[in-house]
This record gives sequence, C-alpha cells and structure tokens, in this order.
Amino acid sequence: LVCDDDKEIVEAIDIYLTQEGYTVRKAYDGEEALKILKEEEIDLLIIDVMMPVMDGLEASLAIRLSKRTDAKNIPIIAMTAQASKECMQQCSDAGMNGHLTKPVASQKLIETIIEFT
Repeated sequence: LVCDDDKEIVEAIDIYLTQEGYTVRKAYDGEEALKILKEEEIDLLIIDVMMPVMDGLEASLAIRLSKRTDAKNIPIIAMTAQASKECMQQCSDAGMNGHLTKPVASQKLIETIIEFT
C-alpha cells in the first residue's frame, strides 16, 4: 500500500513497482490507508509522514494499536522530505520500521521493500 497526498508521487511509485512485479494499492491520506487495511491483506505500507486529514505518524500509531492480528508485524515505511534525526525518531516512536527520503530513489525503494518483506 502506497499512501501520499501527492497523487503524482503515488502514481510514479505505482508505475515503478508494478513494472517490478508488485501489486500496489493506493491511498491519499492516513484515514484512507486505514480503511484499506481493514478490508484487505497488505504486506507493506509506504506512507507519507505529513498529510492532511490523518498524517502518517497518526496512521502508523493507529495500525500498531489496532486489533488486527498482524498489527505489530506489518512493515510500515515512512516517506518524507525530512531526513533529520528528530523526524526519524518520531517515525520510529510511531511504530514505523524504516524511512525513505523524498525524492525516493528507485533502487532505495526496492532495497527497502526487500529489507522489510
């Protein structure tokens, strides 16, 4: 599942990952991502940290605190323009497993997915 309020980013990642053989679900805010997670089996979530409606930090915490049997195990990867130690710590504190810095390099994207799946 790829979640970002910037539709161009979501589409670009979708195109690239689809070409690499992945099946991609798309969401454009944290609430939409949570809805998809309630309805479907998701192997990994790549989510923007800063979004309107519900940001990635809130969504990650909601997932980790949910009653899903796999709530603690779903890999959640932060995607943000912030590369500071403070931002990385906030992501970790919210239950995220990894961190991608925008603009996301295609090779780093694949390496991160492989690392957490």
